[in-house]
Parts: sequence; C-alpha cells; structure tokens
Amino acid sequence: MGTAVVPASTRRAHWVLVGIVIALVLTLDQGAKMLIRSTTTTYELHEVIGPLRFVNVQNPGVAFGFLGDGGLLVLVLVLAALTLLVVYFARHPERPLLWLPTGLVLGGAFGNLIDRLHQGYVTDFIRLPNWPTFNVADIAITCGTIALVLVIEIGRERPLSDGD
Repeated sequence: MGTAVVPASTRRAHWVLVGIVIALVLTLDQGAKMLIRSTTTTYELHEVIGPLRFVNVQNPGVAFGFLGDGGLLVLVLVLAALTLLVVYFARHPERPLLWLPTGLVLGGAFGNLIDRLHQGYVTDFIRLPNWPTFNVADIAITCGTIALVLVIEIGRERPLSDGD
C-alpha cells in the first residue's frame, strides 16, 4: 500500500504538537536543573522519598557518562540522530501519535544540549539505587524512544499470512 496523503493543515498541526511537547520538556528539564544547581553543591546528596535521592552531578558524556571525553564526537552523534528523527517525522506525517515521541526525544536532547553548550557538561540529579544518575531530559529521551518504537511497530504494515 502507498503512503497516505496528509493535508497540509494536519502536517502543520503535528509540527505544532511537536513544538508544544519540546517546550514542555525544556521547561521542566531546565527548571529542575536550575533548581538543583542553585540549591545544592556538586555531589551533595538529598533524601527525597523512599529510595529516591537528588544529587548534583556533572556528566560530561551522554547517557550514563558514556563518551565522557567525546567532545565534538558527542555533539556530531547527537545532531546526526536528531536529524534522522526529524527527517523520519517529516516523511511519515500519517503515523498516528508520531508527534509525541518526536517531541519527547527532541525536547530531551535539546535540554541536555543546552547544558552541554553552556556548561560543558549535563546536570544530572535523580538518583535511584543501582542506577546511574539521570535528569528530566533523560526521562523524556527514554520514554520518547520507547514510544517511537511502539508507534513505528504498531503502524507498520504486516504481510498477510496464509491463514488470513
């Protein structure tokens, strides 16, 4: 089957929804990081509730400190991945809910990119037992990536089997 024709107004609406999600993620992420940086010193630990702790950590890498000394390589990889996501979104406007994971991933990536460009590292602050410290942007990227896989898989056309 061919790709569905999507009216320009629907395409615009989907881009607007992506923008709204990006703005929400950026607001939550940057606000939380600003609060942590202004109220705690580096590595200062605060008990929150149950196993949840807040700690101000400076992460020079990407997820879980991976590529900590990557510098330009990290930036190039992140920008390449974001470009692929935007191109995929632009080419598949008919996918239901594709705007949501696109906005989550872009918002989270932009939130961490803002930190990296302004500070040279990303502020992580959410600590759970037996898990690396993370932030709101990381949550958005993780949830967005999972949602992206689901949107792609659920929307994928499957060949008919002999029993159908």
